[in-house]
Amino acid sequence: MIAYEANFDGLVGPTHNYSGLSTGNIASLTYSQQVSNPKRAALQGLDKMKALANLGLIQGVIAPQMRPDIQVLRRLGFSGSDRCVLQQAAQQAPKLLTSCCSASSMWAANAATVSPSADTDDRRIHFTPANLVNHFHRSIENQTTARILAAIFNDENHFCHHQSLPASEQLGDEGAANHMRFCEHHGEQGVEMFVFGRYGFDHHQQAPTRYPARQTYEASAAIVRLHQLDPQQVVMAQQNPLLIDQGVFHNDVIAVANQQVLFCHQYAFLNQADVYLQLQQKMGMDFSIIEVPDNVVSVDDAVSSYLFNSQLVTLPNGDVSLILPQECQRNPRIWQYVQQLLQARVGINRIDLFNLSQSMCNGGGPACLRLRVVLTEQEQRAVNPAVLLTDTLFKRLREWIDLHYRDRLVEADLADPSLLLQSYTALDELTYILKLGSVYDFQQV
Repeated sequence: MIAYEANFDGLVGPTHNYSGLSTGNIASLTYSQQVSNPKRAALQGLDKMKALANLGLIQGVIAPQMRPDIQVLRRLGFSGSDRCVLQQAAQQAPKLLTSCCSASSMWAANAATVSPSADTDDRRIHFTPANLVNHFHRSIENQTTARILAAIFNDENHFCHHQSLPASEQLGDEGAANHMRFCEHHGEQGVEMFVFGRYGFDHHQQAPTRYPARQTYEASAAIVRLHQLDPQQVVMAQQNPLLIDQGVFHNDVIAVANQQVLFCHQYAFLNQADVYLQLQQKMGMDFSIIEVPDNVVSVDDAVSSYLFNSQLVTLPNGDVSLILPQECQRNPRIWQYVQQLLQARVGINRIDLFNLSQSMCNGGGPACLRLRVVLTEQEQRAVNPAVLLTDTLFKRLREWIDLHYRDRLVEADLADPSLLLQSYTALDELTYILKLGSVYDFQQV
């Protein structure tokens, strides 16, 4: 069956700021407390979406979370009017306030794990929203994420939506950032690879010591069961703990896949030779591994440039493009390797560069911003058409961003009641534009 891989990107929210909330994410910590530009961040992400749509790819938009999250602050004991809640939180627990203002849902790779219908027993696309329990600011996303995904993929004949896994550190789930799929053609059964950082219950296994391993084996195994996958078509691989301790907080910081190609660092996985063998046995002769040696691209350079936090896509004309942030061009060692990669003609024959500086400074590159969903032509017709990017939607979203977003935000601004009102107004209008219905708590009061 003919199928296409679509990218659904997270739209950056109005409260995009640099609060340094993500332990283990070096960029997030490095740029903490700097001035952010929400308008520029949203436009940079939207421009990337439009460029990929112009290349002929299916491109969708995922709405941001409502922030500040007043309902969560109320659950934490702050009371009175919304203004009072913000003031109390700012005075008594400023880190709780910044956590409830995070625009981290922009990184849609963490929204959910998705298995296409070609891989599942019931021949439906399965979605499991990530519980993101490792960080408080992300753990409060999954209920709204579930509503948004259900509003986009709203046909039970084609789409199956699961609840997030139970909120436990033993079942930590970070979504598609730790999941890859290999196939010859998107519409045929593929091999799904789940990458985990540690075992949730077996403390005798290797694990990082400096930074947390966010994905557990138990969470990945649960999703395999929920998504009705054939165990013979699944590879379970552990991240290299030493790399997690160097800032590789998700697999997509050190590896990316596309159809029959794995592009990764030499030290991406624990027992890497065994991982390769499993993939080659399940994929067959045409499977290709592009392994980047550590003496050519160091882990530090990979993390700072986000060479692997790229999108690897097959264009309608057959070209395979590596979608990179501009930071790769600014690093002479990375850029030299990229030029050599193109000249080698080993499965990647095009580079597309994007300015995503606002996202990069907060710790997310091109791959973080998108959720991949393989769709047959029939399934594509069942997707909410209002979220699929067209020239008209692009123009309307640019106007919406220009109208509602600030071009400067610092941490002190998060307690401003007018920012809350601006966010309510903006997101209420966005749900109308994208025809999502009432997906936010403030719309359900």
